[in-house]
Parts: sequence; C-alpha cells; structure tokens
Amino acid sequence: MVILKQMVLAIYKVLTKLLPVNHKVILFESNLGRNYTGNPKAIYEEMVNQGLDKKYRCYIILEDINTTIPGSAKKIKRNRFRYFYYFSIAGIWVSDSRFPMYIIKRPQCTYIQTWHGTPLKKLALDLDDVYMAGETDIKSYKRNFYNNAQTWDYLISQNDYSSKIFRQAFSFKKEILEIGYPRNDVLFHDNNEDKIRRIKEMLGIDLDKKVILYAPTWRDNEFYGNGKYKFNPGLDFSLLMEQLKDDTVVIVKYHYLVMDQIDWTPYKGFIYSYDMTYDISLLYLISDMLITDYSSVMFDYSILKRPILFYCYDLNEYKDTLRGFYFDFIEEAPGPIIKSTQNLIDAIKEYDHSVYKEKYDAFISKYNHADDGKASKKIVELITKSIADKIN
Repeated sequence: MVILKQMVLAIYKVLTKLLPVNHKVILFESNLGRNYTGNPKAIYEEMVNQGLDKKYRCYIILEDINTTIPGSAKKIKRNRFRYFYYFSIAGIWVSDSRFPMYIIKRPQCTYIQTWHGTPLKKLALDLDDVYMAGETDIKSYKRNFYNNAQTWDYLISQNDYSSKIFRQAFSFKKEILEIGYPRNDVLFHDNNEDKIRRIKEMLGIDLDKKVILYAPTWRDNEFYGNGKYKFNPGLDFSLLMEQLKDDTVVIVKYHYLVMDQIDWTPYKGFIYSYDMTYDISLLYLISDMLITDYSSVMFDYSILKRPILFYCYDLNEYKDTLRGFYFDFIEEAPGPIIKSTQNLIDAIKEYDHSVYKEKYDAFISKYNHADDGKASKKIVELITKSIADKIN
C-alpha cells in the first residue's frame, strides 16, 4: 500500500509539470472531504443558483461519494487517482481546511481558503505547544502550517478581529477578504417562520417544543488517532431528559473531527443527533437556544440574536493547557458560563435576555459586522473574474 501511494504521488508530481492548467476546473472541499457543508458548500450552491455549475467544471472532493449534492458537479473520492489528476490541472481551489502537504500548488492556480470559523482558541503559529493526534513536535507543526498557508491566494475572514489574528497566526501576507462567511448567508435568507417550520417537519422534530442545539468543539488531547477525536462532553444527558423532556428537545451536533458513534436510543424523542455530515446552518435556524463551549459556532449563531449558554466543565484546563484564548472569554461571553449539568438546566429555565443584552450587543458589533448575507455572491464574483482574467 505504501509503495502504491508513493507511485501515485510520483505520477502526480509529473502531471503537475506536464499538463496545462484548466482555468475552468474548480475543486471544492469541506472539512478534509468528510462532508459537504460550510463555506465551500455555500459558494458552490451560489454557483448553482447562477447556473455557473454548467459553465464551469466543478468537482466536490469527498470521502463518501454517495453524498447527495445539487447541480452538475462531479464527486471525487479523496486520495484516489482522479483526485490527484484534478489537483494537477484545476485552476481554482476552494477549501475550508488545509490540504495535505503533498498537494502541489501550481502558480497558475488560484487558491481561495475560506477557513472555518472566527477563533477564540489559539491557532497555528500562536500555539505554545501541541496536543493534537499525530502531532508531537510544535516546531514541525508550525513549519508545516506556515508552508501550507503560503499557498493560499485569498483568505476569507468574518470580522476585523479575525483578520488581525489570521495575519499573525498564519503569517499570511496576501489578500484577506473581510466579507463574512458564505455559510452564514442562509441565516439571513431563511430566518423566517415558514422555512423554520419546513426544516423541523423534514427532520421530524415536534413543532410545539422548544429546541436546544448542543454543539461543542473537540478536545485536542481526547482522540483515537490522527484526525479522529472522542465525544466526551461531561454532560449528564439523563438528567437533562428527566428535567426538560416535557417541553424541550435537544439536538446534538458533533464536530467534524469527532468519530464516536453514540447510542442515543435511551433518549429517543428527546435527543436528535447529527454527525459531521450534516450542515449545522439548518440546525441554527430551528433552534431556540444554543449550548456550546469554545466552538466558533458562537460567532455564527449570534447573528440570529438568540440565547447562547456556555457549558465549560473544563474551562481552566482548556484555557491554560490545551489551547489558550485570544480574548477574555469570561468577560466577553454573551451568556452564562456553566460547569455542571444541574446548573445548566437551571440556566436554561431561568435565562433572561436582558441580563446579557449589553454583552450580546457588544459581541455582535465586534464579531458579526461583516456578515450581510452576500458573502457567497462576492466569492463567486471573485472566481468568475479570476477565470476570465486567466483565460483572456
């Protein structure tokens, strides 16, 4: 298997030198190919809306090619020969995560790095140590990250705060597009009663019950292997069910790096779970409240101006050991920070928006000022202009 991979990589390297770049070939990848979600999905679907998926040759990179996608795009299985072939000729790359180090960026290719969230926790070159699976040396981790970031031609940012951090954390010197996130456009366009009702009906969720979305991040030091992290939230779901089931349902949304398969059968009718393959944007729309921890979902969800609670049972360890924060999380969090299940239940029942209004308004002003529902169109315009300039 190792020899075969080496042969494929050798052929790929030759192809990048021999084959001409086709500027009308566009590659999209979300979350290392593990799903069809986020910014790349939103950008591609805007191309579909404009009929551009028929004008250009669009390809979606996926681990599971049975994934349903709209439009004329073709699906490419990750790490197969066609994957390398299209990387060797594509004129546009669109991704929200880093490509492997063996992928070669040709000078004629335009790489739009959408990234995947406004950062609370420290990133890349700003880390003091690394605890992630597959990483043991902070120096090599930083070197690889730096080299990868230098291949990006454009980087999307959600706000001025992120732009400044990305400059230093990625040592990124090229153009930052501070336009908000394409994946959040739907929060502007579909935030209405009719659309929300239809999504709930599609998912089989009781229309008369309060919906709470629980969307925690992953923990660097809790993993099975490289890129495969555990779901270990320190939350007593039985207690939640016992005290909230009469008028509430809970949606559990895993981070895309989490590989656990939890048996939720005992919580049927109370907990609805969605793995890495499901786009969280629709879950934002139907939820009345978000429970998270240190995840960047807080910045996206705050666009809806709905309650956010922070269940941070491991706050000190996460802040002081695993990652570290860019801002005073305790001071700026636009909702209560809670460390036990019972206190969380009490906070859900007693939540008073007026208590957090000042913090919430400041949070929105700082982190949501660029989101306007038009980010996808702006990136599609950039793509079409880039292709036109290269062809002409």
